[in-house]
Amino acid sequence: MFKKIFIIISIYLSLTFSVNANIDIKARTAILQDFLSGEILFEKDPDRSIYPASMTKIMTSIIAFDLIKSGDLSLDDKFIISEKAWRLSTSGYSSMFIMVGDEVSVEDLLLGIIIASGNDACIALAEGIAGTEEEFAILMTSKAKELGMENTNFANSSGINDPDNYSTVRDILIMSTYLIKEHPKYYKWFAEKEFTWNRTGGDPITQGNRNPLIYKNMGADGIKTGYLAVEKYSLASSINRKGRRLIAVGSGFETKSSRSKESSKLLTYGLTNFDLVEINKANKSIDKVEVWLGKQSYVDVYVDRDIYKTIKKAKKRLLKISIKYDGPIEAPIKKGQKVGKFKVVYNQELLGEYDLLASNDVNKVNIFTRLIKSLNYLIWGDV
Repeated sequence: MFKKIFIIISIYLSLTFSVNANIDIKARTAILQDFLSGEILFEKDPDRSIYPASMTKIMTSIIAFDLIKSGDLSLDDKFIISEKAWRLSTSGYSSMFIMVGDEVSVEDLLLGIIIASGNDACIALAEGIAGTEEEFAILMTSKAKELGMENTNFANSSGINDPDNYSTVRDILIMSTYLIKEHPKYYKWFAEKEFTWNRTGGDPITQGNRNPLIYKNMGADGIKTGYLAVEKYSLASSINRKGRRLIAVGSGFETKSSRSKESSKLLTYGLTNFDLVEINKANKSIDKVEVWLGKQSYVDVYVDRDIYKTIKKAKKRLLKISIKYDGPIEAPIKKGQKVGKFKVVYNQELLGEYDLLASNDVNKVNIFTRLIKSLNYLIWGDV
């Protein structure tokens, strides 16, 4: 038995870069992430506490989507509108204009939240799911902790002024990533440009999406704007360009115009200064490794996860990807058995190490064949 290392890819690319980028984003706090690799491409005071305003509604939607996914809630379920919910449609807040006593479907409430940013719809959904908005906020905070949003607390479902409703742009990024990964079907609603509510006792109301980026020709498909006088303007945004997604979150933009301009600049910076490299596709055969005393001389190997790395275009160095194992691997071998390591290395620095798995079973040869092979090995060193 002996150790073998095979370099299977060698390309000139850099996987190390500083997030202290040469770009000035006019916001108090901001962060940019490459979705598939998870790499942070830019950050500016990302753990500074903020009031998330209507970005809170991302979590309100997530709670409903999770319940729909588990079968505990249906888009066709209807909730009766309370006076508390109705009052937010008459007080100058963003609304979908529901009426007391209306029976509104979960689907319409979600569209009212996502597209029209309806605060009234948030309360109606929260009360319908949890009984009270206060109980719903507990569900929201619990989900935040589950996702690793350690600096977040939700006090309401809409993001309306409350000192106990706080977060960070890093936590909003975590929440947004979960939304897109876990609920791609419903995430498409965040790109809808308008929503028509066939309200009771009046003409239908059509409202446009408040996210300015989806009206630009840049591939934006979400996510949520926010505004509070104390916090100024905020935006969680995402673009999907030819299968590559970037997510940006910023808060403390001085104006609506600045929010749009600076968020566009940040997303464009990510596209033009970095490349996304696909290193591996989950469960796809990578190579073959030698087998000792098996009915097959080789077995295909794979890694059970997608591996992406984000590359800074301005700094190209040597990237090496290798498989490493102590081999040949002795039979019997079971499908899915760990047989080695798949390594991503840059300039002798290990960037990632993943289990290398066998693609199929390999049975052991009979005792006579094993004796012959062992004798050959002792005499000739031939495996």
